[in-house]
This record gives sequence, structure tokens and C-alpha cells, in this order.
Amino acid sequence: MNEKTKIGIIICDRYRTCAGGKCLRAMRNREGAFSRYAGLEVELVGYTTCDGCPGGNIEYTGEEMVKNGAQVIHLATGLLVGYPPCPYIDTFKEFLEKRYAVEVVLGTHPIPQKYLEMHTQLETWADESWAARLLPTMVDELTRKAYN
Repeated sequence: MNEKTKIGIIICDRYRTCAGGKCLRAMRNREGAFSRYAGLEVELVGYTTCDGCPGGNIEYTGEEMVKNGAQVIHLATGLLVGYPPCPYIDTFKEFLEKRYAVEVVLGTHPIPQKYLEMHTQLETWADESWAARLLPTMVDELTRKAYN
């Protein structure tokens, strides 16, 4: 039996009532940022919000997830696609990696097509730094449309 990769997911507080359907579907189907686990077993050991700007829950959530065995923490796609995208996402990633020596991945489920279209119109992601942030969640159009 393969060893499981234990993961945590932190979502944007704007979506605090989200039941996690898209994230969990993507995890199950190994789509979006979860494609990195193709052929591997994963176990979700934590799922919560950042607690709203400026992310007061990040340090406590990270600690709890790592105590529960998290090897990787995903900052959910909602932090990337919200209007506006999370202004603290890079800070969260850097803090979690340095404080808890845990890998942090930007994104969970594929970016829905409707968000790609709107952010393209708004030029939200025009800065070249966004290409690397979005890469794990950027998939083909058919899959993006399935996540609308």
C-alpha cells in the first residue's frame, strides 16, 4: 500500500459557507492543482478559512494542519479567482513554508472558465507574476467549463 500524502486546504473567508464541492471533486479526480497527486493516495487532514483579511487564522490553521500530519497545504483557488484576488496570498505561502516547513501550493480546483474570462477582461492577471501563481489551476477549456 502506498503512503498517503496528507493535505490541508485553506479557503478565502469570502467563501466561508462553501461546502468544498469543487475542491473535493478536483482532489478526487486529480484535476487542477491536485493533478500533482495522479496515481497517489491523498488524505485531507484540514479544511478551513483564512478568517478574513488579513488572514488572522493562517498561523493557527497552519500549525493545526501540520500537527494533523499535513505535508502540503493548498491555498484554495478562491484566493486566486476572487474579485479581487487575495492580496496576501504570497505572504501566506511564504509564512506557512518558513514557519512550518510545509510545502504550500497555490490553488485547488481548476479555474472555472467564467472566472478566466472575467479576469482576462479586467486584466487582473496581466502582470507576469500571475502566470506562475495560476499554473497549477490552469487547465483545458473543457475542464474549466465543467467547473463553472
